[in-house]
Amino acid sequence: MEKVIAGKNIQVNEEGYLTDFSQWDQTVGEEIAKEANITMTSRHWEVIKFLQDQHQQKVALSIRKIGQSKVVDIKEFYALFPQGPLKVSTKIAGIPKPASCI
Repeated sequence: MEKVIAGKNIQVNEEGYLTDFSQWDQTVGEEIAKEANITMTSRHWEVIKFLQDQHQQKVALSIRKIGQSKVVDIKEFYALFPQGPLKVSTKIAGIPKPASCI
């Protein structure tokens, strides 16, 4: 399925997650964040970069693991991405929805 994000035709699944990470760039992430009513800050981008790095290393993501990462604690993670931190942040990061998300 295709969706226009930041003026680009992007392949997404039925939930709106990118299916091809190579189509992701910061403008695409920014646009997805706007759809979720999130104004990205440098702190948001730090978390996004961490999630992308973990994904590339094939690490299964969970809220608990992120809280233990020393990158962001769970309370701040929820504050940065209030509508479901792991679902929203991974969508912004352009990576698949973690299996731990319903």
